[in-house]
Formats: sequence, structure tokens, C-alpha cells
Amino acid sequence: MQHLSLVFSFKNEEKNIPLLLERLEKTFQNIKNWTYDYIFVNDCSEDNSENVLIKLQEKFPITIINMSRTFGVGPCVIAGFRYAKGDAVVYMDTDLQDPPELIPKLIEEYEKGNDIVHTVREKRYGETLFKLIVTKFAYKFINFMSDISLPIESGDFKLISKRALEKILDQKEFRPYIRGLSVWVGYKQSFVKYERKARETGKSQFPIFSKGPVTEFISGVTSYSLKPLYLGILFGFSSLLFSLSLIVYAFFAKFQGLAIPGSTGIIITISFFSGILLLCLGTIGIYIARIFEQIKGRQQYIIKDIKKKN
Repeated sequence: MQHLSLVFSFKNEEKNIPLLLERLEKTFQNIKNWTYDYIFVNDCSEDNSENVLIKLQEKFPITIINMSRTFGVGPCVIAGFRYAKGDAVVYMDTDLQDPPELIPKLIEEYEKGNDIVHTVREKRYGETLFKLIVTKFAYKFINFMSDISLPIESGDFKLISKRALEKILDQKEFRPYIRGLSVWVGYKQSFVKYERKARETGKSQFPIFSKGPVTEFISGVTSYSLKPLYLGILFGFSSLLFSLSLIVYAFFAKFQGLAIPGSTGIIITISFFSGILLLCLGTIGIYIARIFEQIKGRQQYIIKDIKKKN
């Protein structure tokens, strides 16, 4: 008999949590030779989510981890991982966009010898065309910039074996990009495709240009590659070639008796070089900020309290 721990990071999901548990329980009725428990990490919800979970503890094996303030999805998931005791862990969102009914397939892939099983979204419902385009571009850009091959359209719904999870937790990154870490640790990995549904109830806690997605994007780009820094060298060479061409043109115009470009050329040149300098300095600044966060040695999160089933 093996044990599965399910980790959920949530904020203000009082309406979705009972529906989620109902579907999970129906799913586990068809899974043999596995026991399970639920770990809900409360990212300082402002609604009645905690009380809903406390009431549901009477029926289900639920552990509630309450954060002292809002820390974000990454730290909450890591906190849940540290309290997971299963032979494998599944972590997913509580908004029911990711179907719990897919868990048996993840377990099946695990039983075939895969340490990490990613879910890959073939279709995404309930999202605007603009968000779909931006999200797809972000995934492809992160994949292009990374030194490891990150699966496109693979989000926060996956199964991780105990030994792979231990290696993930061994890493001391202050702001971990879990989607990347789950690939970086290696081991045998597989993919399960599915169609992502719209939210069951409520509104998304992470609009496309909010702090959470933007931070995740920056972490994805900078955590597994130095390519952004190398781009500064490429921009420098491009600027050098551009400036040399301007010098050649200026001498040509002078010897041919033509008028040398005036204010327009100067403005274009200054704007071009200023843009490149600011871009390069901004990129360097991001890496310095990550170093600064790391060397401060602060904890990734602070837990207010933990409530287990009596």
C-alpha cells in the first residue's frame, strides 16, 4: 500500500474547496492500493476558506497550514512539500481548472517508473485570447532562454516522487521556480495531456500582469540561464556596428559635400543607445536582486499555525 499526499496552495477559495474535495473523494474511490491525505496551504485568505476547511476536517484527512501573511504560490507549495509524507506528491490549484479525475493517470505513469509526471494543457477554456497569446509567448520565451528543456503548457499540476521531491527540497533558492526545478532535478519524466477547464467559481487571484505571474516569468527566465546577461554583449556589438556605420556615413557626407544629419540623427542615436543601456542595466539588476534576496538568508515563508485532523 502506497501513500499519496496532495498539496494545494490557495487564497480566497471558500466556494471551490468543497467542490474540489467532493470530486477528489469520488476519484479516490476508483484508485486501489493507495491511501492519501490533503495538505492545504492557506496564503492568508481573507474569506471563510479556513473555517470551511476546519469543518471539512471532520470528514477528510486534511492538514491546514496557515501562513503569517501572503507569500505567494511558490513558498506555499514548498511549505506543503515539506509536510508531505507520501511516497509521491501531487500539487495542483484549488480552482478546479485542473481536473482531479486526471490523478489516476498520473499514478499510472508513476507506477510505470516515472519520478515526475507533468500535465500538459492541450486546450484552455475560460480565458481570453489575449491571455492565451501572452501565456504561450511567455512559456516559449522561458523555454528558449533556459539551459534546460522546460515543457511548454505545463503548469502547477504534476506528480513528483518522494526521492525527486527530496532533491527539490534540498535546493536553497529563496525564490524557487518549481516548474523549472521539477525538470532540473532530472530522473525519468513523462507527460499526460488534458484540456484545462474554466474556473468553477470566483475570479482568478492572478491576473495576467499582476505581481504573481510577472514574478514567475522573471524567475523562469533568470533561474536556469545566463543568456539574458549574454544578450548584453550582443547588444553591445550591435551598437558598435551601428555607431561605426554612422561614423562612415558622416565621413562620406563630409567628403561629398553633403549636409551632415542634424538633430534628428542625434536624437535617434541617443535614444537607441539609451534603450540598450537601460535594457542591459535592467537585466543585470534582476540578477543582482536575486543575489541580494539569496544572501540575506531570510526564510522563504513563516507559518502562523498548523491545524491537523484530531
